[in-house]
Amino acid sequence: MICLREKFKNYEPETDYMPFHFRLLGKDRMALFSFIQSLNTTFGTSIYEPVAKEIAKGIYKEVYSQFTLGNIITRDAQTEIQKIMNELSVGGNVNKVEETKRIRKVAQTGELHKLKSVKVDLYLVSRANEVFMFDLKTVKPNKGDFISYKRNMLEWLAVYFYQHPKAKVNTLISIPYNPYEPKPYKRWTMKGMLDLKKEVMVAEEFWDFLSGEGTYLDLLDCFEKAGIELRPEIDNYFSQFRTEAKK
Repeated sequence: MICLREKFKNYEPETDYMPFHFRLLGKDRMALFSFIQSLNTTFGTSIYEPVAKEIAKGIYKEVYSQFTLGNIITRDAQTEIQKIMNELSVGGNVNKVEETKRIRKVAQTGELHKLKSVKVDLYLVSRANEVFMFDLKTVKPNKGDFISYKRNMLEWLAVYFYQHPKAKVNTLISIPYNPYEPKPYKRWTMKGMLDLKKEVMVAEEFWDFLSGEGTYLDLLDCFEKAGIELRPEIDNYFSQFRTEAKK
């Protein structure tokens, strides 16, 4: 709720003059649409990340958002990553376990290269010292995006194994909700690039993984309650655009 109130305080609707839209739909509805579009771009860092961080604290012994992994990778690791990407691009089998073994093997060999500081959206360490790194993504990435995500996750492994060669590490993409509900998530766009069982969590899979079964449904209830509480403020804020339209 704090996030939304801050957004109202500082938000300026798009100033594009759209006379047909305004007359057909109303300036208040267009302002609301613009606000929603703006909110969508900040949901990840302003809402999903902090919520994920907070709820994971009850189960994991270490929880960080925007965690810096480091910036050193070896030439041999970079070469191996490129080999993996090339194999996948021509229809090779996706096997996260084997890919992880291959990168671990070369993560400390070869010339050292410096990268820009490598960060992950959510970094967790279980009580059994197993590491989970998540990249929180939009709900409908395209196939090209998944190629980039795959390379990033392989680089995370290489950077982390350079420092912790024996660590048990998992790198994953998380998608906060399923836009196709009640149908299954359309994972065909990921096929051939991501290991769907070991590299992707969608909706309940992700939220329940962070804090136990039922977490996702509990979160939806919390958002609904917050929305009910905020509704008078939201209506009041956008009523000003109805007033402006009458002038």
